[in-house]
Amino acid sequence: MIGRQVIKTNQAFTLEELEQFMKKHWDREQYNDFVVGRPTPASIEKYILLPATERFMVIVYPRKAGGVFHRDNKVVLAVCDTPKGAEMEIFRSIHSHNVFFGAWKIDKTISMEEERKGPAEEALQNYSSYMRKLLNAGGYML
Repeated sequence: MIGRQVIKTNQAFTLEELEQFMKKHWDREQYNDFVVGRPTPASIEKYILLPATERFMVIVYPRKAGGVFHRDNKVVLAVCDTPKGAEMEIFRSIHSHNVFFGAWKIDKTISMEEERKGPAEEALQNYSSYMRKLLNAGGYML
């Protein structure tokens, strides 16, 4: 499982510019519609949100070159929890000696990992491939 894709670009995008680019070029029928927002109420930044599964989504965001951590302009796509997925993570973090709650936690953990590594990762790969194609066609790839 990768969980994150980085596409280096020859131009820095703001979130608004990337949203406008996607509004103009994104095939909503084939690759789903998107919204701009926070994946969970606790999220600090806004992202472009694409559906993946019930518990996971793909977030898309630009990063401008500069500093130690951002040497190149890029567009990042990553798998993250939906609000339901975040709720499940909270339950997983509760320590309990109750055998039934422990068994439930294990069952949910395994199925969440399978969902993340399977259909959510597949959605990420499909979205990333399509985004590369769009950016390349627009002349934005390095």
